[in-house]
Amino acid sequence: MVNKKITMEMINEFNQQFDADINNQLFMNAIVKNGIQNVCLDYTSDINMQHNFSIDIKSGDITSQAQSGRCWLFAGLNIVRWHIMKKLNLKTFELSQNYQMFFDKFEKANYFLESILETLDEPTDSRLIAHLLKDPVGDGGQWDMFYNTIEKYGVVPKAMMPETFESSLTKKMNWLITLRLRKDACALREAHAKGATISELETIKNGMLKDIYFILCKSLGKPPVKFDFEYRNKDDKFFRECDLTPLSFYKKYMGETLDDYVSLISAPTQDKPFMKSYTVSYLGNVIGKPVKYLNVEAEVLKQVAIAQLKDGEPVWFGCDVGKWSDKKGAMDLEQFHYSEVLGVDFEMDKAQRLDYGESVMTHAMVFLGVNLINGKANRWKVENSWGKDMGNKGYYIMSDDWFSEYLYQIVVPKKYLTPDMLKAYHAEPIALKPWDPMGSLAE
Repeated sequence: MVNKKITMEMINEFNQQFDADINNQLFMNAIVKNGIQNVCLDYTSDINMQHNFSIDIKSGDITSQAQSGRCWLFAGLNIVRWHIMKKLNLKTFELSQNYQMFFDKFEKANYFLESILETLDEPTDSRLIAHLLKDPVGDGGQWDMFYNTIEKYGVVPKAMMPETFESSLTKKMNWLITLRLRKDACALREAHAKGATISELETIKNGMLKDIYFILCKSLGKPPVKFDFEYRNKDDKFFRECDLTPLSFYKKYMGETLDDYVSLISAPTQDKPFMKSYTVSYLGNVIGKPVKYLNVEAEVLKQVAIAQLKDGEPVWFGCDVGKWSDKKGAMDLEQFHYSEVLGVDFEMDKAQRLDYGESVMTHAMVFLGVNLINGKANRWKVENSWGKDMGNKGYYIMSDDWFSEYLYQIVVPKKYLTPDMLKAYHAEPIALKPWDPMGSLAE
């Protein structure tokens, strides 16, 4: 009979095997003093990952999301500001991420409460209810959720709604709003159990939204309704536009540019055949505006990203930023020798990592460049939102092999899709479960 317990004989045997190889002792001494990552780092990675690119787009000053999970909003607004800077001939410019977060959280609160009303007869301990209650107004998001906020609420210059203490350090505000929403969910479900009609529950819900709105105003400030936009361009000419609304400002300086953008993902799991469109149940912020993707191979993501960069436009993308990356801003599969140092095989393919919870999209950034050799990429220039002290003055660099393994989503205009891709994208999307890996939120 096999012994299921750890025994002293087993430990003694492992110790003998460990001591039999002098390299184990040497690596142990090095790691204890310096840490695993420092010992496993290949110093030649700096040589291979130089910040030079054959295509290199200039943008504004590096932004900082501070201690918040708003990378997807920062990346989205960095795309928008690039277009505005180009149109107005500006050296740098920044839009209010605080304004965007205000309405994202307000819409998320309504989305959550509506989801509770849709699931009133679900058991409280069901997986769906547990999922809905877990993080109703977290900072994270995806591209479609970003687009939903700007389409409905527009954008404003950062000066019109600057950062606050809570926008830059969101943990306490998020906890209090979540606490209130869980209490609201309990109240709605209890009222339903006592026989309240849907109409009555909707009235109750609207009162709950007022309280959330007040919390957001007190934490983030009141969003501007009208404002004057003043700026000085690269030629030192001064301009002023008066009585703009956030939506009129967006339409005036951005127009319909982003209306034609679509999300492409690369998830090579058996349950998601390529060239099919997908959505994720109970994922979103604005009611009636679900997320939607087309699943394609990683090489297709590269092709369309390169095409857009060649046309001189930055590219929004989502990835698992923490894997095989360092504080210098390099995302490179070759820079750490974990298996060789620790003597353990860590190899999993992309599908296995998704299926077994090893990797999901965690962060959104912007491609500003790529280095092409005979038309093929070997490294990519990345604009991050962690401030100028991170990476190379705020810019990161990604190897092409890393792109293949840990990049999950990009957003491009439809013009870069083939007719077959467009047909597949516009087909009725397959609904994924709320907890599917593709439903993860970039933070």
